[in-house]
Amino acid sequence: MSRPAPLNPLIADLSAPPIPLVQAWGRAYDGHRGPLIDLSQAVPGYPPEPRMLGWLADAAGSVAATGYGPIEGEAAMRAAYSEHQSHLYGAAIGAENVHITSGCNQAFVSAAMAVAGAGDAILMTNPCYFNHETTLAMLGIAPRYVTCRAENGFLPTVEDVAAAIDGKVCALAIVTPNNPTGAVYPPALLADLLALCREKGIWLILDETYRDFLATGDTRPHDLFSDPQWGDNLIGLYSFSKSFCIPGHRLGAVTASPHMVDAIARIMDNIQICAPRAPQMAVAKALPALTDWREANRAEIAKRARVLRAALEGLNGWTLDAVGAYFAFLRHPFEDRPSVEVAERLAREAGVITIPGSFFGAGNERHLRVAFANATAETLEKLPERLAAVGS
Repeated sequence: MSRPAPLNPLIADLSAPPIPLVQAWGRAYDGHRGPLIDLSQAVPGYPPEPRMLGWLADAAGSVAATGYGPIEGEAAMRAAYSEHQSHLYGAAIGAENVHITSGCNQAFVSAAMAVAGAGDAILMTNPCYFNHETTLAMLGIAPRYVTCRAENGFLPTVEDVAAAIDGKVCALAIVTPNNPTGAVYPPALLADLLALCREKGIWLILDETYRDFLATGDTRPHDLFSDPQWGDNLIGLYSFSKSFCIPGHRLGAVTASPHMVDAIARIMDNIQICAPRAPQMAVAKALPALTDWREANRAEIAKRARVLRAALEGLNGWTLDAVGAYFAFLRHPFEDRPSVEVAERLAREAGVITIPGSFFGAGNERHLRVAFANATAETLEKLPERLAAVGS
């Protein structure tokens, strides 16, 4: 008799991907309250700039993009992104500090593998981005958590982080602007967290996927890269998906010391060899050329955040506990109902798809994640009526 071969238990025990699950709830909606409002996945609610599409088409149809590229990324892409960051942060960041990846999820996988092994631990915040959590689980790296409370704007305290670091913790991983809450880490808090990581001899993995959508677009996000020794403890992560509206092309980046870039190259050589070449060729042109277009989009997303706040202000029982960049963390009024039940009912009965707070960590049953950047301002103004339709 044949015996079925088992899966790796670290993979078999992972939860199913959340986005397909919640979107299936939306497919059960009958449309009686109007068109479906999908606030589940963080995708741009507008198309790429026409020149971007042209550059992508030209690169994808070129012979140059068909072969293997440099593991660390195209020279033009690394140069363009390092110059962009140098201007953004007012710091000297060179091409040797940049490794291009296939999306920011791959950037996090590579960074986590570079700093920790099976049996080690990486500290995250709760609520946390679920893909970071599952990445660590499948690598055998223990996820540890620092609780972020609504009354503190879903930001961690330095004292709580310090108390959670022990001999197993190799890194602190944070996301700002945050996914799922939208909370933005002030520069002073980031400086204190990096100083703590330096004192403890661990890494700070800083995911800034949504930094292009900070409400104050002309303000430097932080000064961490101005320290001459930043590369000893800091790894920056980024995604080009949101800013350029190209999530399907999978393009992200790591900013780190040349030593860390070399370590990640050794990992990437065994995962993908090189990031997709066509989007690298296109984005290398787009970074300097589409600044005004990106700024207009930032202003539009900031407008949508203001509309969301105004629409939900005073709505009985529903409270925006945090909002920023792409996301809001919405407290629902049903004290005795788990967030999965509330989110499913909201999708099936009112045609609004959100993600249950419990998907982002224990203790988040009273919240739903709202990816408001997906919807127009006019659509967001319809939310109060839809939310009110879900009774007790």
